[in-house]
Amino acid sequence: MSRILIVDDHPMVRTGLRALLADDRNISEIGEAASGAEALSTLQSGRWDLLILDINMPDRGGMDVLREVRANHPAVKVLVLSVFPERQYALNVLKAGASGYLPKECAPKDLSDAVRTILQGRRYVSPQTAELLVTDMDTDGNQPMHTRLSEREFQIFCKIASGRSVTKIGDELSLSVKTVSTYRSRILEKMNLQTNADMTSYALRHALIQ
Repeated sequence: MSRILIVDDHPMVRTGLRALLADDRNISEIGEAASGAEALSTLQSGRWDLLILDINMPDRGGMDVLREVRANHPAVKVLVLSVFPERQYALNVLKAGASGYLPKECAPKDLSDAVRTILQGRRYVSPQTAELLVTDMDTDGNQPMHTRLSEREFQIFCKIASGRSVTKIGDELSLSVKTVSTYRSRILEKMNLQTNADMTSYALRHALIQ
């Protein structure tokens, strides 16, 4: 029997996901958290098998939560469920250690299949994500520039694009300002960009931030 924690800042989304999963007899408990901080606190207080995680939350972004879960709760699997389409986030999320990625517009059956697959100890890859993975293996593929970034680079890229200063990012990630600045320089070089404003413009064009 499995325990699932739903993490989303919208009550209606949590209620809908709970209703979709309620009939699965292999699930013994479904919990809810309305923020990244609440999710991490809940993980500390008990054993959970799967986190269904929204990537866009007001307090701590899903990428931050995912990284901390991988570091401190390695036995907990993570399925990222997001309004962002797979082309924007799926590859980076999988690189960061998630067990699956689904857009919120997916069919209920897709969610059930993903949960079942992940709880069986496998990664869930939709046909759309599988196509992205194949294309990513082709060095001549026309992949978006942000897919070139490492997990940490992508995390910092999203924060800079959202308007956070290097000092604020350093505080959030327990990194020195110098280290964050080094990542910033590396990101700009990899993506052929010049300024923070370029990062923000790129992120908005590719629906990486709202």
